[in-house]
Amino acid sequence: MNTNRIRLILLIGSWIFFSVVPVSRISGTECVWSDIDRIVAVGDVHGDYQRFVRVLTAAELIDQTLRWTGGATHLVQTGDVPDRGPDSKRVMDLLMDLEIQACGSGGMVHALIGNHEVMNMTGDLRYTTPEEIASHGGDAGFEKAFRPDGRYGSWIAGHNAVIKINDILFLHGGISPETASISIRTINEVIRSELARLDPSRMSFACSRSGPLWYRGLCLDHELDLRGHVEKVLRNFGIRTIVVGHTVSDSGIRCRFEGRVIMIDVGLSAVYGGPAECLVIENGSFQVVSPGKTRTLVCPFLVRRPLMQPVMH
Repeated sequence: MNTNRIRLILLIGSWIFFSVVPVSRISGTECVWSDIDRIVAVGDVHGDYQRFVRVLTAAELIDQTLRWTGGATHLVQTGDVPDRGPDSKRVMDLLMDLEIQACGSGGMVHALIGNHEVMNMTGDLRYTTPEEIASHGGDAGFEKAFRPDGRYGSWIAGHNAVIKINDILFLHGGISPETASISIRTINEVIRSELARLDPSRMSFACSRSGPLWYRGLCLDHELDLRGHVEKVLRNFGIRTIVVGHTVSDSGIRCRFEGRVIMIDVGLSAVYGGPAECLVIENGSFQVVSPGKTRTLVCPFLVRRPLMQPVMH
């Protein structure tokens, strides 16, 4: 078989593969990206489709027909799409569509795993609304959809919990002292493995209060008490700052530890009544973008400085 024919077969095979396999299945094992010019990060959505669409539109990621217009931008949604609001299914369907569209434009959508995704998969529905259950056709349909082999369960379990883009770490909850010396890849592999099995006796990482999906210390603990730990995290992962959701900031997107930590859970859902805003990182600038308004996130530590080499690989 000649070389040109081999290339043609590979090209056709690749086209078929990328057409039928969700982007999460393609990129799920990748967790570090570099030289990305523009990043948009959105915190907890909690079932508010309309406000999520408003934020994506304000960030110039989608048009009025919900088509991807972000080009090579990387969109990071830091988890907690479901629960509390009525339209989490519509949000997940939109993210699924945008994963494919962004990939075709040289961009990427990272829908990270949050604690509420895990809760839905494990049957903890304390915060799930009647509208969410009805959108899946009732209790049985909901349970089926969030199984490890279900439409949404398999999609969630194929994603990352923690990613690094350029010199920034993104995750839902935070890196605790117990997880500060565990690599990004190991964290993701363990959580995906636990979600694939859904064995309650072996969910110690995905369901741990000190795990990356649940830990709140970076947002709530006294800064003086935690400064040494934060510096260790930056050094271990070779990063400049950590972007987290999970814990609502009642003053919009804001910094802690002089910018070493950025809180982006603004209570976006109408359930909380927070602002519809996202974090846009471009050309070394950190901007908070909302419909019709942009402000610069001013924190001393966000001034560009040499990238540290990670201790862990």
